[in-house]
Amino acid sequence: MIVWKRNLYAIWAAELLAIAGFSTSMPIIPFYLQSMGVRSPHRLNVWVGLIQSTASIALGLVAPVWGRVADSYGRRPMLLRAMFGGALIIALMGFVTKPWQLLVLRIVQGLLTGTVSAATVLVASTVPEKELGSSMGLLQSAVFVGASLGPLIGGFISDFAGNRFNFFVTSLMLVSAGLLVLGFVREDFVPRKAPGSPLKNLIPNFAIVIESRTLLTLVFVGFAVQVANSIVNPILPLFIQKINSAQAFVATTSGLIIGLGALSSAVASVVIGRVSGRMGYQRAVVICIGGACLLYIPQAFVTTATQLLVLRMLEEFFLGGTMPSVNALIARNTEREAQGSVYGINTSVSSAGGALGPALGASAAILFGYSGPFLGTAGMLLVTSVAIMTVLRRRGSGASSR
Repeated sequence: MIVWKRNLYAIWAAELLAIAGFSTSMPIIPFYLQSMGVRSPHRLNVWVGLIQSTASIALGLVAPVWGRVADSYGRRPMLLRAMFGGALIIALMGFVTKPWQLLVLRIVQGLLTGTVSAATVLVASTVPEKELGSSMGLLQSAVFVGASLGPLIGGFISDFAGNRFNFFVTSLMLVSAGLLVLGFVREDFVPRKAPGSPLKNLIPNFAIVIESRTLLTLVFVGFAVQVANSIVNPILPLFIQKINSAQAFVATTSGLIIGLGALSSAVASVVIGRVSGRMGYQRAVVICIGGACLLYIPQAFVTTATQLLVLRMLEEFFLGGTMPSVNALIARNTEREAQGSVYGINTSVSSAGGALGPALGASAAILFGYSGPFLGTAGMLLVTSVAIMTVLRRRGSGASSR
């Protein structure tokens, strides 16, 4: 088998294992806290909010640093660091007895992990340029599938083996993912060490993005997609409860809509990733963002859960097809020696979007009702689509060259 294909398939399998592992243990955090004596609903909500958000915040802060390290010392070591480091920290979570201990470990987890960013830059630096779209799509599908399978595995393990055992299973999955990378992935790219002290080489180079209108636009697209993916999460179950006239199986209906939406995104990342290289990455991004924008609008006016399910699956298909093309465009507009820094900055900004989305969704629902988050997201995606067409079209061939 060609080396780059072996690398890609090994990274895909490893990333699926890693994301499924992270998703396995995280949904049981509230029950784990209850087993530690946190019984008050108010205290439980506070601890859950802190523990669930701190890893993303920490990841967003250090992602540019790890990206710069990847450019200076190699991309494969960064993926191994994220997987084996995550395995150690999550295994330690299985031994905690106090909520604050879990919180500290979650912060450390955010500082050490970031497998998606590390895998993305490794794929970008090892696959042929003409295979960027399909490769990024395949990698993105691993993220969606892993995120869908993880909660199912976690629920089964918790019910039959207990919450603590969940963390040990997650750790084992991450170790397995790391061993796949260690055994089957080879990095041909030789990093070019930047001049200066090792400490100086840890400082992220934000100028690469700030000075490029194209890269700045693509980073904004990543931010917008993460906001769009998360903005309706806080109100979706309540919205379903409102339109579900039977007032029965609301939780099941919510889970079905979210799960099938994730599956639709996984399919889109592969399908659109394969055709985006032929149709043009810029055109693929515009079509996907525009399609998601149009499909968000009618969601604000649905009257049945079935209507919402159909529209969410179609919208998630378009939204899920966006990032493979965005990541391919980032790779094509960035020198290989600087791709780690740019993907690290993109991860940081995207993490901010994922953290901001739920707050914006809840606020919009309070101010404008349940239709607010859907219409607001459509407006944001419209602005994003116009920005892509304006900036990248002005660049002309720059969108397809370095």
